[in-house]
Amino acid sequence: MKDDNYLAIIKEDPWLVSYKEEILQRYVRFQRALLEIELAEGSLTEFAQGYTFFGINFDEERDGWYYREWAPKAQALFLIGDFNGWNRESHPLQRKEWGSWEIFLPRDHYEETFVHGGLVKVHVVSEKGAIDRIPAYIKRVVQDEDSKDFAGQLWFPEKDFVWTDVNFSAKKSFTGPLIYESHVGMGQEKEGVGTYREFADKILPKVKANGYTVVQLMAVMEHPYYGSFGYHVSNFYAPSSRFGTPEDLKYLVNKAHELGLAVVMDIVHSHAVQNVAEGLNEFDGSDHQYFHPGPRGYHEVWDSKLFDYGKYEVKRFLLSNIRYWMEEFHFDGFRFDGVTSMLYFHHGLITFGHYDNYFLKDVDWDAIIYMQLANRLIHELNPDAISIAEEVSGMPGLCREPLEGGIGFDYRMAMGIPDFFIRILKEQRDEEWDMFEFWKALSDRRYKEKTIAYAESHDQALVGDKSIAFWLMDKEMYFHMGVDDSHLVVDRGIAYHKLFRMFTIALGGEGYLNFMGNEFGHPEWIDFPREGNDWSYQYARRQWSLAEDESLKYQYLLKWDRAMVQLIKRHKVLLAPFAEQIHLDPGNKVIVFQRAELLFVFNFNTSRSIFDYQFRAPTMGKYRLLLNSDNKKFGGFHRIDEKLDYYTDQNQRVSVYLTNRTVLILSRVDG
Repeated sequence: MKDDNYLAIIKEDPWLVSYKEEILQRYVRFQRALLEIELAEGSLTEFAQGYTFFGINFDEERDGWYYREWAPKAQALFLIGDFNGWNRESHPLQRKEWGSWEIFLPRDHYEETFVHGGLVKVHVVSEKGAIDRIPAYIKRVVQDEDSKDFAGQLWFPEKDFVWTDVNFSAKKSFTGPLIYESHVGMGQEKEGVGTYREFADKILPKVKANGYTVVQLMAVMEHPYYGSFGYHVSNFYAPSSRFGTPEDLKYLVNKAHELGLAVVMDIVHSHAVQNVAEGLNEFDGSDHQYFHPGPRGYHEVWDSKLFDYGKYEVKRFLLSNIRYWMEEFHFDGFRFDGVTSMLYFHHGLITFGHYDNYFLKDVDWDAIIYMQLANRLIHELNPDAISIAEEVSGMPGLCREPLEGGIGFDYRMAMGIPDFFIRILKEQRDEEWDMFEFWKALSDRRYKEKTIAYAESHDQALVGDKSIAFWLMDKEMYFHMGVDDSHLVVDRGIAYHKLFRMFTIALGGEGYLNFMGNEFGHPEWIDFPREGNDWSYQYARRQWSLAEDESLKYQYLLKWDRAMVQLIKRHKVLLAPFAEQIHLDPGNKVIVFQRAELLFVFNFNTSRSIFDYQFRAPTMGKYRLLLNSDNKKFGGFHRIDEKLDYYTDQNQRVSVYLTNRTVLILSRVDG
């Protein structure tokens, strides 16, 4: 008897019936790949222990260190470093089966030279010549301040880090993920690179106070260019040393867990830096060891290398990477970057207008199998873990189990929402906004596939674009953010900033994300130090003092964000089913909907306030105001009496004073 969930996405979406065979094969391919691994390795989790075999690891039984590398096309490998005076001939690795190499260093011969902090590389000889490389599975990489060269570093601390988070669960008292997306380096107000410990001690308490439940860390894996925002990864097993030591990162995660915050890592398995000196490119002398050969292995838009997910050892490398971050650093899950690029040979650089694009044209089945295995592994290691896909094409089944015809993610990013808000701000006047388009943009998502909604992304605040606050208020933010300075542009900006966020969190999905600082309308853009700005950190930081200064209006946006998040948590809005549209008035630009038994009443009209605005309530009774964006403490004008209760009439209609650029949240009460 078949499981009721078997290929469930086809039963739920008639448009998918024509693709039943393709969806069935998606499941069959996954089962075959999993069986292949289980027969060869024992289990998926055993397979994902590559980092305990490859790289540099201490062997207790033999009392020494093994260094192993997978380099099938290499002709010879030599371990070099401080321990042997960088001698490129004295320590050759022996070739073993399946293209692997190894060398053993007994402790009684090397305990004085092969020591904590020592620098190492591997000298690779191939048909292309000889070159010094950084070991692929190295767990720490550092940069020389003078030469700017990177090298692997031996990391044997005297004491293991002591974790105190044994009882932590990412889904304990779960109200849906409220994600605070963060970058450790630019997390401080100082003009410089922040550290893991600074972030733990100074920023995590802010995240907790603001009511968020998940911290999403960007740029954790080592990357040679700071300004890449962590997307051009060179060393997949090395926490970026520019922020501190591995123990410092563990301190951050442990501290977050002590505060009840889950920690999700932005993991970049969609591509890799093409640098030969620092990364994996041409490691064994070929162009197709970890990556596809030729043009297929190069992403022209990202200027980076693309993994060959069909290769057994590439799957081991990437799946082991997942287990490494979860077990060694206690991460509670991952946000997978660039999933759209992984799914298709064209990397999503087309317009998706037909279901054929999801199943019949240019789909990379090897990548789908890898993602199915990755999600299975994540949830085998930690059933409470969270996996999120950054995916824009709308691939059906992305957030459903393989048995159901899916790929296995828990959530997908609602990437269309920030694009929508930026587009209307760029291209339309307030008076031209279409409420039907507003509703569609925020509520259009696949049945039973959970979504992380967000009003703006970090990408839109990078140089070349603006944050929502900056689009709304632009240069006026520099001159008119004083609490005693009345300014029409700033008043409009603050009002709509609040409405956009509440509209997004209440309607847009089953989770919510905010990039650090956007909760108080952080001004300006993000610009990392580079030659074009004289290597300045002026815009690669967060100015927390703006929101803490009682003489400035940034405090209003922060107070609103805290109140909004607390309301969403208290009423478990993110766990509730889709919102039900109660009333849509395009002329007055009013939208009313119900979710989690709350009424959300939005007036997006830029100028019209309406006395005795009536709409039919979902049930008869008395309604009470829970939150009002026009409250003076949120930068509003205090035009609404918050002590009033609202009663339905004999026709089940309720009347409110609906001021312009305002959202009211009402709850039905007894008595």
